[in-house]
Amino acid sequence: QVQLVESGGGLVQAGGSLRLSCAASGGTFSSYIMAWFRQAPGKEREFVIATTWSGSTTYATSVKGRFTIARDNAKNTVYLQMNSLKPEDTAVYYCAARTNSGNYNYWGQGTQVTVSS
Repeated sequence: QVQLVESGGGLVQAGGSLRLSCAASGGTFSSYIMAWFRQAPGKEREFVIATTWSGSTTYATSVKGRFTIARDNAKNTVYLQMNSLKPEDTAVYYCAARTNSGNYNYWGQGTQVTVSS
């Protein structure tokens, strides 16, 4: 069983930056694909970005060029660096994990990111 705990959310002005962290425990972190999702008020949860154990990354079009993901397998932590933030990035951001052949079965509790205009 994998436990995920996010941190680093907050309020930032448009054009600013934030870095989210997700600390994992209870599993073999390096074997998991780690991802970030977000859910804005009144909208469905959407995929943001993901990274494999080797650092291969996939992005949502809306964040490409602005958001990056990095993982530290020694610290069992994945990071989401968000730059050039826009008001439409406002959402609760969730960390998630899955095995190579599975679904995203492990989720954090979420952290709020609010971008003011």
